[in-house]
Amino acid sequence: MQDKKILRKLAYQYFEIANSSRNMENIELHKAVNDLRQIRPVVLIDEIPWHEMNINNELILQCSDPYLRSVEWFFRSNIYKNKYIPADMIVTPFVPVQKVMHSSGNGISIEEEILETDKENPIVSHKFNDVLATEEDLAKLRTPVITYDKEETMRRFNQVGEILGDILPVRLSGVGYFAFGPWDEVSRYRGVTNLLMDLVERPEFMHRIMRKLTDISLSYLDQLEDLDLLDNNAYSLHCTPIHTDDLPGKGFNGEKVTRKDIWGRGVAQIFGSVSKQMHDEFDITYMIEVLGRCGLVYYGCCEPLDRKIDIVSKIPNLRKISITPWADVNVAAEAIGDRYVLSSKPNPSSVAVPVLDKDNLRKEIGTILDACRRNNCSCDIVLKDISTCHNRPENIFEWEQTVMEMVRNY
Repeated sequence: MQDKKILRKLAYQYFEIANSSRNMENIELHKAVNDLRQIRPVVLIDEIPWHEMNINNELILQCSDPYLRSVEWFFRSNIYKNKYIPADMIVTPFVPVQKVMHSSGNGISIEEEILETDKENPIVSHKFNDVLATEEDLAKLRTPVITYDKEETMRRFNQVGEILGDILPVRLSGVGYFAFGPWDEVSRYRGVTNLLMDLVERPEFMHRIMRKLTDISLSYLDQLEDLDLLDNNAYSLHCTPIHTDDLPGKGFNGEKVTRKDIWGRGVAQIFGSVSKQMHDEFDITYMIEVLGRCGLVYYGCCEPLDRKIDIVSKIPNLRKISITPWADVNVAAEAIGDRYVLSSKPNPSSVAVPVLDKDNLRKEIGTILDACRRNNCSCDIVLKDISTCHNRPENIFEWEQTVMEMVRNY
């Protein structure tokens, strides 16, 4: 009974946010950016150091049921963001209950050592041992079998529905976009140095790794589609706007979601250290094969792509490109123009200080806005990867206020 009381109180607060005019207006802003008809740049904040953010105990979980605690966190985190750092955030007008899936595994496991400086911070340092060094290791890789646990899914759905269904709709949610980042996987299986050395010294072996991981990913996508686990009701595309009038695809029948109805997201972060030619050969070629099957594509994360737009542009249905703090936004915006969304990632280190330097922040954001205006780029600006705010949440609050003032005057 206590869990029910806690969740219902939070659900009424969430209901007000979800059904507010601002939430509806922000959805239209998100669509305009993704559909290349921008009204103004969209600003979002994600990947927050929650362990440093608690104010007045607003984030302390009180439910006792393990699954209901996750629902409680869904409410509390969104209510908190709406109160302190709303930017252009949107929330679902329903409570999502994620479909429960299981995987048989791909045959190998990460072996690592970690170092941490703060036990409350999930951001740690990793040393990866090489478990994919030989042909024998490669032979261990297998295609995982995906199963849908409908019984557990419906148990959760009914549990949440009985508690909250008269306040908010409760909806089953599946995989909202398909992610393909094989080199992030390889870096964890092999370690960075081994990976980069073998791109030069054993390119054929690295291609065999990619061939196998690509086939595994294609099988995974097939299984998700066959099991009806894809979903076009997601509200975030890895921290960036996901809404668009171009999805679902023209052939959507209103029932089963296929790969043509969702976004694909590609990434090769470790390839920030390789040439354009190597990036093209060892990553983009495989991205075309996998993500080219999706309705729209968002490519990139922390790797600088400002001088690689031409090879990224080979991916079919490309719509959005990530431009990081380590890229030259002026070069990127000129290459991107009005063809794609420029998804800008300001430097999160700006909030990891005792006091936010607002003048420097205005200069950074001003450079991004000027480059996008000059080149007619649709743009989203996402503060993410925030490992710390120096235990001063006000840094992020002030970042939001400063940047929102600038984009509203865009």
